[in-house]
Amino acid sequence: MKITRRTFIKRTLAGAAALIGLNAFGYTYARYMEPNMLAIRRHEIEHGKIPRHFHNFKVLQFSDTHVGFHYELDDLERLVEKINKEQADLILFTGDLVDEPHTYSFPPRLIQILKKLEAKHGKYWIYGNHDHGGYGTEKIREVMDQSGFQLLQNEHTLIGNGSASFALAGVDDIMLGQPDLERTLENVPVDSFTLLMVHEPDVALEYQHYPVDVQLSGHSHGGQVQVPFLGYLVTPPFAEHFVEGHYPLVNGFNLYVSRGIGTTRLPYRFMCRPEFSVFRLISTQ
Repeated sequence: MKITRRTFIKRTLAGAAALIGLNAFGYTYARYMEPNMLAIRRHEIEHGKIPRHFHNFKVLQFSDTHVGFHYELDDLERLVEKINKEQADLILFTGDLVDEPHTYSFPPRLIQILKKLEAKHGKYWIYGNHDHGGYGTEKIREVMDQSGFQLLQNEHTLIGNGSASFALAGVDDIMLGQPDLERTLENVPVDSFTLLMVHEPDVALEYQHYPVDVQLSGHSHGGQVQVPFLGYLVTPPFAEHFVEGHYPLVNGFNLYVSRGIGTTRLPYRFMCRPEFSVFRLISTQ
């Protein structure tokens, strides 16, 4: 699951070289067009532990906005408008709000935009590596608190609907935080449907052995640059095994990895449109 800095830099440069090799239209497309071609990925999660009260319950996940790195507040505002059109019951943000917290100015408008997001059963978030990086830990938390989001940092909460509930859990960032899954799941009811937010997807190789039903992650950006026959050219540490989409693992554990919204390191997307995900819960009870 580990990757050396040298390997990561090599792959990043390979991605850049591939883009340089594109014709003028290809470069323009990857730099200016596809990063703005937002997609909505829809999934159905069918499970016997989902209470009937949550049948057709809509969970929306967005991730990795990386505001400040070729993703501005006007872009974020348009995203919020599109998310609100989905009328989700629950909104989840799986980390990396700002690309470089130590250089970003954090204008008040950022909070004003995030406050516009609406969900009947609340808005929750977890830390990503960029949220902890650059001394942003407390500042990002302050912004999210003021925006009406509740942090899940090695803890869980019960999402209630009528007399039923399911567990929503979140761990601290794997790379720069202090993740503790056992503490996170402490006192979760044994028979509860459990949805876990983790920024980095590859820890699913370990977490699939815990009493978790679904893991939602981001971090990978879907590779940002995908080239036929070569595959994903830019994948960060802890997003090597699982890069995008749905991965059924052992013990009924299901991992979903979002391509995310923004970009980082390289301001390109090629064959890898930005996205947010909408999950419809299906009860079989």
